[in-house]
Amino acid sequence: MEKSLHKDTTKTEEERKDRLEKLKKTIIMVGASSGIGFETALRMLGRGFSVANISRTPCALSRVKNYTADISNGTAMEKAIAEIASQTENLYGLVYCAGFSMAAPIEYASEDDYRYLFEINYFGALRAIKAVIPRLKKRGGRILIVSSMGATFPIAFDSFYSSSKAAVNLLAKSADMELRPYNIRVSAVQPGGTSTGFTFKRKIYDDLQSRDYSAKVKRAASALADMEQGGMSAGEVAKEVVNVLCDKNPPLLMQCGGWNKFYAMAGRILPERASQFINRKVYKQ
Repeated sequence: MEKSLHKDTTKTEEERKDRLEKLKKTIIMVGASSGIGFETALRMLGRGFSVANISRTPCALSRVKNYTADISNGTAMEKAIAEIASQTENLYGLVYCAGFSMAAPIEYASEDDYRYLFEINYFGALRAIKAVIPRLKKRGGRILIVSSMGATFPIAFDSFYSSSKAAVNLLAKSADMELRPYNIRVSAVQPGGTSTGFTFKRKIYDDLQSRDYSAKVKRAASALADMEQGGMSAGEVAKEVVNVLCDKNPPLLMQCGGWNKFYAMAGRILPERASQFINRKVYKQ
């Protein structure tokens, strides 16, 4: 009899915890296994949110619920978003921080490579937004995409990355216009150089692939790596991401850090030729 009572008490406690978890504000993250995404998940947990991550590699934080999906293949991401939404009574929003970068000359870039890049950086974000909108319409919520300062100041020989992030910024602006009547706010956060493992995952074309651009590709990729590894920490960027998510009136576009805010302002003031000249010097072109 005592053994049976103990089981019932344990079951009741588990049900209570499960119920409390369902009542927490839930944030769906795409790409929280490392870097900015990992640090953002950590801080969202610290703010009392429930975090569900969708990625190929699980997030190592024990309190994050992981759902395995290859964003570039099939509809696994959309199915994961539907499953997460069905398991919570208080879906707060979406953070999309998956990304891919490549140092390659436009002339010789493989179509498979740049289509994959856009599938991860732009179309993946678009698909995630489309999947989450119907689940946020009733109560409102937040959508945030991690963009890049590369959308404002193009990165030498990473033109596809810069282009995809510029497209993401305009997607965020347009989506915010459409979704405001449903109390859904959309933002794009623009980190500059950030010290994460993303630097070492970049696909860099070798001498054979780059051909006559080889030396320039090497210089540009090296300058970008130095900029990233000498830049803000992932934790600093994540802090700003979380602040935007929790802001009652979030900005449409937000640059991370004082220097990046200054650069963005300068980019709006300087003539295009001056901006391009500075960019060539930064990437040693």
